[in-house]
Amino acid sequence: MIKIVWLLLSLSLIVLVFLRAPQNSGLASFATKTDILGSPSSAEKFLNNLTGILIIGYLLLAIQLNFLNVTN
Repeated sequence: MIKIVWLLLSLSLIVLVFLRAPQNSGLASFATKTDILGSPSSAEKFLNNLTGILIIGYLLLAIQLNFLNVTN
């Protein structure tokens, strides 16, 4: 179960990397032009917070899985 959550976090972080494309290119410009994520500043704050939370969760699960593998 933990491995599935860890895998989902990994895939979510990969998707966020594509959403955080450089200025005015890729999916970032699409999001700012169509206002799918709201205003650009609120979208940026949301993506920053989401990225931070997912990274912390990913690292905690990686540590947990490492301890489970060491003790077995």
